[in-house]
Formats: sequence, C-alpha cells, structure tokens
Amino acid sequence: MRIRTFALSWALLTGAASPHVQAGNLDVLMQQVFPNTEAAYIGYESVEREDIPASADVDRKYLVVDFRFKGAMPSAQQLQAKVHKVCMTLFGDLQLMQSLSDSGYDMVSVAFDRQSQFDCL
Repeated sequence: MRIRTFALSWALLTGAASPHVQAGNLDVLMQQVFPNTEAAYIGYESVEREDIPASADVDRKYLVVDFRFKGAMPSAQQLQAKVHKVCMTLFGDLQLMQSLSDSGYDMVSVAFDRQSQFDCL
C-alpha cells in the first residue's frame, strides 16, 4: 500500500493533522517525537532499490528515519510502542505524507540502531 493511500485513509479516520508543526519539515517533526532524555533523532536517509524494476509492485524507494536511545535498548514491547509513536507522528502530518508520496516514496521505516529497521505500514 502506498503512503498516499494510507495517509488519506488515516486522515479520513482521524480527521486530524498536526497543527503545531510546519508540514514538510521532517527534521523538525522528528526532533519533537521523544523527550531529549529518551531518544535522539539522528536524521533520515533515502533508500532506492535499483535492483527492483520500477514497474514492480514491490516497495522500491523508502525513507529511513533514524533515532538512537540515550540508555539501554527498551524491551520488545516498549520498542514496538516507540515505533508506533514515530509512525503516527509522521502519518499525522498529511502534507508531509503527500510530499513523500509525490516524491516516489513507497514506505517509511524507523531505525533505532544500525541492525534493525521497522516499517510504518
């Protein structure tokens, strides 16, 4: 499912957008997700899988938003909640979602370390 479709569905279900953040400014939005004592926003990276044909129904271009915990890695259940918080923050900014979709992004992933990525679906 494309980001645009999910973002539109989310907007229809919730009827809300993030009014306190300028849409389109991913860095500002992501820096506000966690308190400074919990996790730090590192940045984002655009990944495009050139080995997948553009005509394929498989996600080809995605964005990874990267965070690092200040202390120990949380439990699996807490980590899932953190991923959910990042994804819902992104999906709440409909103009950002539209911009990402218009730029060809099929998916957004969240990373808290260099080994794992969690997809926002």
